[in-house]
Amino acid sequence: MQDHGNRWAELTGGQGGARYAARFAALADSGADVHGEARFCASLLDPAARVLDAGCGTGRVAVRLAESGHTCVGVDADPSMLVEARRHAPQMTWLEADLAEVADLGLEPDFDMAVAAGNVVPLLAPGTEPGVVAALASLLRPGGLLVAGFGLDADHLPLEQAPVSLADYDTWCDRAGLAPVSRHATWDGDAYTGGGYAVSVHRRS
Repeated sequence: MQDHGNRWAELTGGQGGARYAARFAALADSGADVHGEARFCASLLDPAARVLDAGCGTGRVAVRLAESGHTCVGVDADPSMLVEARRHAPQMTWLEADLAEVADLGLEPDFDMAVAAGNVVPLLAPGTEPGVVAALASLLRPGGLLVAGFGLDADHLPLEQAPVSLADYDTWCDRAGLAPVSRHATWDGDAYTGGGYAVSVHRRS
């Protein structure tokens, strides 16, 4: 598959998996809540839903949702992240691919939800963002949800400036046939009233 040169790969060189996993393991050991994304997504799902974790990283969100009875597929372009995901949950489906090519993986287009947590959208390769949103939308069943949380300023991103605005994202969703459902300031569901981070929920028309 084509190398799209995503921003995450530029930051980590594709070698960030072990460090990322260790960071969240330390947070969990300290008593921090590391499952807010999964809890938020689970609150929107019917039992035994099918979920695509787009930019799944080490699988933290997908594994937690699977433990709650959902069927999850994880896709990520970083092989070092998938090493950690497969080590932790070898029975689950983990696919190595750039999200710009997710529609070409042969996945059944009947997902109840696609979730892009962890600043996935702003760390995509420049110029691929609209296509990725469209591809994720195409894999949802009618009524399925796209849930994305990402930073909107340098304080909430590993970048000097934010490459994606909410206006950009909403435009891409609209073009992909996704209607806005709700927007939140955190994965705890707090209402979004402005600020540097947003969690957006859109529904396939």
